[in-house]
Amino acid sequence: MAENKGFMTGSMWIRSLAEFRKLRVVTFCGMMCAAAMALNMVASVSLGPYIRIGFSGLPNQVVAYLFGPAVGGIFGAALDIIKYMIKPEGAFFPGFTVSAALGGIFYGAFLYKRKLSLARVFAAQLTVKVFVNLLLNTLWLNMLYGKGFMAILPGRVVSNAVMLPIDTAIMFLMLQAVDRTVKKYFDEEKERGT
Repeated sequence: MAENKGFMTGSMWIRSLAEFRKLRVVTFCGMMCAAAMALNMVASVSLGPYIRIGFSGLPNQVVAYLFGPAVGGIFGAALDIIKYMIKPEGAFFPGFTVSAALGGIFYGAFLYKRKLSLARVFAAQLTVKVFVNLLLNTLWLNMLYGKGFMAILPGRVVSNAVMLPIDTAIMFLMLQAVDRTVKKYFDEEKERGT
């Protein structure tokens, strides 16, 4: 497995976009979409109007890890729209779709075609939590509900700080399992040239 030298190189994007040409990748993304929908229905808890803890993002992390930032971003955006269509909660707001896409892009940029390590997963989680969850999503909530950015930020900082090590551990363990099982399937496909 070749490692990329840069963080988000053009070749990384091109290789990631090329993943969409494979039927197995598209099929796997569909299965991950179904898994995310199931997790969204049964494994999420709202702690007030501004804090939500759930596990429906795990399939997006797997997709971004296996297929890169382009597939991760497109998958994240599409999944956000599909989740809203199946289980609408409030008015649709495209800012959260942008956030979902950026989450997939960040995960893919940190993890695609790179050696899996706890430090790399932590860096990906930290980046998403700071730039997407805290900054962008708090801005979207501010725009939607008219609450002051600084008024809702402290609770969101606490919840994201608490969840950072938990989410890092869950993601690392999950991606280790993906490495042992699913990833080998897609690597074998590349070796066969299919």
